[in-house]
Amino acid sequence: MRAWCDGTEVLLGPPKQRAVIGVLVSRINEIVGVEEIVDAVWGSAVPQTAANGVHTYVAGLRRVLDPGRGRRESGGVLVSSGGGYALCLDPGHVDTALFERHHAQARRLHGQGRLPEALREFDTALGLWRGDAYANVPGPFAEMERTRLGELRMTAVEEWAADMLAVGRHAEVVPVLSNLVAKEPLRERLRWFLMLTLYRCGRRAHALGVYRETRRLLSEELGLEPGIELQTLHSHILEGHPDLLGRVTDVAALRESCRPHGRTPAQQPLTESLVRPAQLPYSARGFVGRSTELAELDLLTAQSGGRPEMRPTLVVLEGAPGVGKSTLALHAARRLAGRFPDGQLYVDLEGSARRHRALSGLDALAQVLRSLGVPNSRLPDDLAGRTALYRSLMHGKRMLVVLDDAVNAEQVRPLVPSGPSCVLVTSRRAQRGLVVRDGAYRIGLKPLDLGESVRLLTYLIGEGRMEGQREAAARLAEMCGRLPLALRIAAEGLADHPRLSFADMVQQHAAEEGRLDRLAVEDDVAASLRAAYDVVYDALPADAARLFRLLGLHQGELITAAAGAALTETDPSTAAQLLQVLADHHMIEEAGGGVFRFHTLLRIYAAECAEREPSRHRTVALARLLAEEEFASAI
Repeated sequence: MRAWCDGTEVLLGPPKQRAVIGVLVSRINEIVGVEEIVDAVWGSAVPQTAANGVHTYVAGLRRVLDPGRGRRESGGVLVSSGGGYALCLDPGHVDTALFERHHAQARRLHGQGRLPEALREFDTALGLWRGDAYANVPGPFAEMERTRLGELRMTAVEEWAADMLAVGRHAEVVPVLSNLVAKEPLRERLRWFLMLTLYRCGRRAHALGVYRETRRLLSEELGLEPGIELQTLHSHILEGHPDLLGRVTDVAALRESCRPHGRTPAQQPLTESLVRPAQLPYSARGFVGRSTELAELDLLTAQSGGRPEMRPTLVVLEGAPGVGKSTLALHAARRLAGRFPDGQLYVDLEGSARRHRALSGLDALAQVLRSLGVPNSRLPDDLAGRTALYRSLMHGKRMLVVLDDAVNAEQVRPLVPSGPSCVLVTSRRAQRGLVVRDGAYRIGLKPLDLGESVRLLTYLIGEGRMEGQREAAARLAEMCGRLPLALRIAAEGLADHPRLSFADMVQQHAAEEGRLDRLAVEDDVAASLRAAYDVVYDALPADAARLFRLLGLHQGELITAAAGAALTETDPSTAAQLLQVLADHHMIEEAGGGVFRFHTLLRIYAAECAEREPSRHRTVALARLLAEEEFASAI
């Protein structure tokens, strides 16, 4: 990373200071919150001094970017606003923006057949590179940007090489491709261009040598054979096929001729699937609400275009058990499926399964690869091999992938392809790692509002049954916490008993004790709120689980770090960290300002869990809490 101010290069300071400006320069003219910067620079290893560190690094950057700024004057380039910072620049002053602009123009000119002009734009775009992007800059964001920008650069080089070959300038391409193949030895498309370029330069033996080296490397590193395009080009070179030295403008057609069609069984590609996957499962009837979330998903997935070099859109739907994450994901997937003509993949990652462990990335990839037509005999044994094969098969495809019920980022990352696909993930946990390292968008789901809850009950029970009972239906919805799962269970109870009124159901649910027993379907663990809560509770760290149990003794609406510290006999800082763990698992929810609260049904569940704590421990913890509350009210 390098920067200039008024034509003079300036020093951007220590590594983390350069990481801070790296985040800001990636989003010029936007406010980036301090917490976002902390996540991007430190990732999961966040020291207590991180926020102060950000302020210190910003001050250091202002000294070099705004040298004439007074201490109390607002910055002209690096400004503070809304709890964050913004770098105010013309996009034309940022090399990454210029690169993407010239690259896009080169592709447009190529599409118009104006190859000499396209090559000038490619030369300008690639001439901006002076090394690896974000070299020696620490942090997960810099790592992610290195990968993204490096992929864009390789794509631009490959497109440049195709146009160079198309105008007969193959001799100039060989040294460039040779250097890049040495840096990216597993990138088959680069090797394809290098082989063709060497052949056109009269270096047939060297071209065949590249193929032998490719085959050896892929076999040793991934246990794979070269792709069908490389295999066919190799056959063409051995045959001296006339197409290889045909009209110089036919490079695209030549690549197409190297794709699989009409081959003998021995030459068949790895996959034999003749149908696109369409794996979205049946979703529950009566979808209501979520207009805001659907509009956001519509906007995010609109970015998924048809260009192979595009980054996939990765969206995580998070929320408490029973809030309707899977239902929303499947409903949205069906609405959006038309944007992804290559099909839809669905994987249940089984994060809430109690009878066995959640699906590993290795096993999930085996399931997906079989769906894509890979026979068991051709499945690599290791995670890296399966990931590489999956991404190769998905390259350039516009596929919609739904990953349901994820536990952690390690399950998800191997299943995120490159290119213009879209991946929708549902999870009961906050997936900040996917945001920081993988550029995911997070959408948090809350319970339905009261009107939507009554609409759902009306749909499930029928308009006639609702007549004169809307007020009682609204009370029942509140008792169900306005959770779609609980509402559906209550509606099923009404459907089973046609003479039962909403008022009768309200009376049955009036007592909190036993309410979770009634919000369950016999012999179906998936339709039980308590079972869903048990899965999340069992996954909590021991100290967070103990705090959750003791919070069941808390009768107040709001939960503070001081209350948590009193209950667990720890300091407020430790209690605040444990409360955040519970919030990340959606067992409590943030109310703002470091204060938390329970959802209606989770408070009932916490009270049940409190009974697991020894009686003596409950008595002592409650005494400490009362003493803390008396002290707080006294001051």
